[in-house]
Amino acid sequence: MLNPLSWLMGLFSRDIAIDLGTANTLVMVRGQGIVINEPSVVAIEKPSKKVLAIGAEAKEMVGRTPASIIAIRPLRDGVISDFVVTERMLNYFIRKVHTSLLNPRPSPRIVIGIPGGVTEVEKRAVRDAALAAGAREAYLIEQPMAAAIGAGLPVMDSIGSMVIDIGGGTTEVAVCALGGIVVNTSIRVAGDELDQEIINYARQKYNLLIGERMAEETKKLIGSAYPLEEEQTMTLRGRNLITGLPEAVTVSSIEIREALSGPVSTIVDAVRATIDQTPPELVSDLMENGIALAGGGALLQGLAQRLTEETRINVYVADDPLACVVRGAGRVLENFDTHRKVLSPTQRAVQPH
Repeated sequence: MLNPLSWLMGLFSRDIAIDLGTANTLVMVRGQGIVINEPSVVAIEKPSKKVLAIGAEAKEMVGRTPASIIAIRPLRDGVISDFVVTERMLNYFIRKVHTSLLNPRPSPRIVIGIPGGVTEVEKRAVRDAALAAGAREAYLIEQPMAAAIGAGLPVMDSIGSMVIDIGGGTTEVAVCALGGIVVNTSIRVAGDELDQEIINYARQKYNLLIGERMAEETKKLIGSAYPLEEEQTMTLRGRNLITGLPEAVTVSSIEIREALSGPVSTIVDAVRATIDQTPPELVSDLMENGIALAGGGALLQGLAQRLTEETRINVYVADDPLACVVRGAGRVLENFDTHRKVLSPTQRAVQPH
């Protein structure tokens, strides 16, 4: 719990850290902690292009809207697919954390976590969206670096640190040392891909069409990457593709593990490829200190065990893995001069004109 002085300082603070994720957006205000954790979803009225809902309220509309309303995710595979909608979403979140009468007109300094594999054009799109949303300064930090800082890894030291950040659209694997990323692998296989594989499995094996929400729930409850001590079962509900009628099917965690085997193997290969490119001195550090697993994908049962077995290096789940990126970006704000080096090189001093 924050003391009253820290809370009061937070009211006057204009520093915001944002994890702009494909699945969820987290916002941290300096001195207040994480104040927003909502889905990156926007509901729009088709004819007028009017935004009807953003975040959790919009997520409830996914798959349930009339023809005149669409619920979209403006970020796909970790990058902005709809700039205008992303700008509105950022504007909404920035203004939502500045509703205090003491600070009615937000013009914050913002640090935003972005995927490590994005292009300069995509970086500019994120930065422009933040500036258009009211930021006075916008800085970018690559998500694997932010996740490493948020996981408590000594990224500013000469000791090698490795983090695997599995989000909704991308998986980032990075080895960090001396305030920089030595080796980085970014693949567009992550949580969304896992959900899609469950949907495909239900369709192919049971002729059952299920929605994204059911697939995500199945992944969270019985999804796994390694044999469980006690295998579990769950009921999938959807529409039979042959009869067109509602149907419920009971599936086991063994079946879901089989469904997820493809994307999980791709993630394992990315980790092994990153280790293969890492200098021997840093590999020695990794063997001693282990590898941190961050992001929502870190919560997949048995993933740490599977990676430990495949790499022969201890892989562990970081504390509160979902918040690692935003916590890391927040620590950069708190020690801005010390951590300026970790910001995305071409965006270190970008300010609105």
